[in-house]
Amino acid sequence: MEFEVVMKEVENLRDEIVKTLVELIKIPAISPDYGYEGEYDKAQKLLEIIRDWPFDKVEVYNAPDERAKNGVRPNILAYYYGEKGEESERLWILTHIDVVPPGDLSKWTVTEPFKPLVKDGKVYGRGSEDNGQSLVASLYAVRAMMNLGIRPKRTVILAFVSDEETGSKYGIGWLMKEHPELFREDDLVLVPDGGNEDGTFIEVAEKGILWFKLKVKGQQVHASMPDKGLNAHRVALDLAYNLDKRLHEKYSERDGLFDPPESTFEPTMGGNPADSPNIIPGEHEVVFDCRVLPRYSLDEVLRDVEDVAKEVKERHRKELDGKVLPEIEVEILQRGDPAPPTDPNSEIVKLLKEAIKELRGKEAKVGGIGGGTFAAFFRRKGIPAVVWATLDETAHQPNEYAKIDNMVEDAKVMAYLALR
Repeated sequence: MEFEVVMKEVENLRDEIVKTLVELIKIPAISPDYGYEGEYDKAQKLLEIIRDWPFDKVEVYNAPDERAKNGVRPNILAYYYGEKGEESERLWILTHIDVVPPGDLSKWTVTEPFKPLVKDGKVYGRGSEDNGQSLVASLYAVRAMMNLGIRPKRTVILAFVSDEETGSKYGIGWLMKEHPELFREDDLVLVPDGGNEDGTFIEVAEKGILWFKLKVKGQQVHASMPDKGLNAHRVALDLAYNLDKRLHEKYSERDGLFDPPESTFEPTMGGNPADSPNIIPGEHEVVFDCRVLPRYSLDEVLRDVEDVAKEVKERHRKELDGKVLPEIEVEILQRGDPAPPTDPNSEIVKLLKEAIKELRGKEAKVGGIGGGTFAAFFRRKGIPAVVWATLDETAHQPNEYAKIDNMVEDAKVMAYLALR
């Protein structure tokens, strides 16, 4: 009976849910990595929204970052104790308050990125689905219980953290490094930052992520006299082609848990400063995005990158003005080593499957993804974590939106995990 009453209260909060998401979307929270101020203002708004809510404890952990507004990247933890108080089993629900930049403004045809619009059962705006939808759903899963004076079986810890979009150095990664006492091995962890359209996909594993930039330096010269210089563009093409070939051939095993089932190595960006057809460039850069199956080591991948770079340098070796060229530098842009998968038979997976079955009448499936989420940080500490939400996958796109029904229905699932 208690459970049904909570589900009904979530429905009653629909208008408040929408209003809260609209208020949060209005405030940009973009990383200083992109030249913005960070999450401070949005965190303050969130604290203002929950100020009078009967949370048992609200803590703010500020990661220092001199580039950000007021020199900090805020991380908020809000606790609502379970029926046994602080001794209750604990459920974490982690969402992030930062968003990606809006991109090409001309492609926002429904509304401007930070002027949210409610239309046709959706809330449009940057950060609406990623990660506003789940952030607000988690808030109102707890608010429904508060309104009814109901204590859940499990203590719910709502974590609203910074810096997810640019590596979590100032978010969950910082919290785990600086405040390891916050986490317990028997915690249950939900990261509602990935999923599918009908909410039947539970992510239990992630590939390792490696982004690196290859910086090739030759010597610029007029295109009519190539012998007097060294074409960095040609060297970079040779390097990218042979590296692409080496990585795909060596790391070719498949794992059906993932889609796609193999490691991926994609050249994504590149260019040089030559601004005329008759200039041989003295510099060229190529960026690779690699998503590597957990069975492989990123250190080994990087050794192969260095080995291929040495082979290419030797192949194009040239001495000009007493200098040996080409020079090739490997710069790591982002690295997330693969974590052990969450056991598909762990308590959090079973509980989530039950919730989806009972509330939606659907069988959920487990699998892995190529993206990176907070879950990897927990898995590395031996804490089982799942990634799940009901998403149309409009994240990072122009006209990003969150479905109102998804917010409401996902809040019910979150409440189920706390109560059952």
